[in-house]
Amino acid sequence: MKTSYPKPAHATWYIVDATDQILGRLSTQIATVLRGRHRATYVPHWPSGDHVIVVNVERIKVTGDKVEQKKYYRHAGYLGHLRQTTLKRMMEKTPEKAIQLAVKGMLPKNPTRQHTLKQLHVYVGAAHDHDAQKPVPFPLSLV
Repeated sequence: MKTSYPKPAHATWYIVDATDQILGRLSTQIATVLRGRHRATYVPHWPSGDHVIVVNVERIKVTGDKVEQKKYYRHAGYLGHLRQTTLKRMMEKTPEKAIQLAVKGMLPKNPTRQHTLKQLHVYVGAAHDHDAQKPVPFPLSLV
């Protein structure tokens, strides 16, 4: 029996305005579209997702006291070089990194994750460089 694969679908470009959106809820919907799980031809090991452009990430919201309590950790590889940053400080310095890390954590931990993350384009402010791709508005009820 021969294994059937879906034909490469034309990737759709979606644009999301993150103003007043909840970080976690928006990230789950973005991760679903990036993987292609909203399509009827979804195959877990076959990259068939769409591109997502996120604008106005500096205006994203979180619930509760996560602004002060949520911490991001990174390690340089040397003894004693564990660094931590709060969400508040990250939103002041690099707000686009907060949504990238949230979506990254919701993708499967396998080699397809790097390929999928390249389809996420995050911008501070309303301007982006993808007008030629004709992005359509991201329907939040898509997933």
